Amino acid sequence: MMRQRLARLVTRVLGYRMVGTVPERGVLVGAPHTSNWDFVTMLIVMWHEGAHPRVLVKKELFVGPLGWLLKAFGGIPLDRKNAGGVVQTFVDEAGQNEAFRLVIAAEGTRSPGKYWKSGFLRIAHEADLPVALAFFEPSTKTMGFGEPFTPTGDFRADMDVVRAFYADKQGIKPANRTEPRLREEDEQS
Repeated sequence: MMRQRLARLVTRVLGYRMVGTVPERGVLVGAPHTSNWDFVTMLIVMWHEGAHPRVLVKKELFVGPLGWLLKAFGGIPLDRKNAGGVVQTFVDEAGQNEAFRLVIAAEGTRSPGKYWKSGFLRIAHEADLPVALAFFEPSTKTMGFGEPFTPTGDFRADMDVVRAFYADKQGIKPANRTEPRLREEDEQS
């Protein structure tokens, strides 16, 4: 309740408008991931509706007081060098948890890159969960969610939905934005 009040206060003070709703279950993608503030803004979006997500964060940040704070806010350490077993772990957990919400920054980095990480689609498809696309857009002073979609397993078709949604969203630092594209799409060609 306190988190929700805080998020609503921050939203109002900053003059942002919240759009969409937080789904009860799903893999929630936060993008564009262009700044260290993205974690905070994603929490505001989630808390605004009273949701308590789990958020994948690189394990290197779980040190000292920051590690404690990240865990308190739902952070889950991710070993990016050994991410292979992550998909199955979350598929299993999603099957046991009614209100399963996992937030992933699919770009994988705050710097411009060539590809997004495909784990969000793999987890959602294998666990039969919807994907909800979240955003924070300073240029329009809006934040929130688009309509969830169910991944088909066809990377290109699923990413076409993602690309259409994020086409007009630039994030906090537009120069750091990575266009929504998966390495697997090039491999399918």
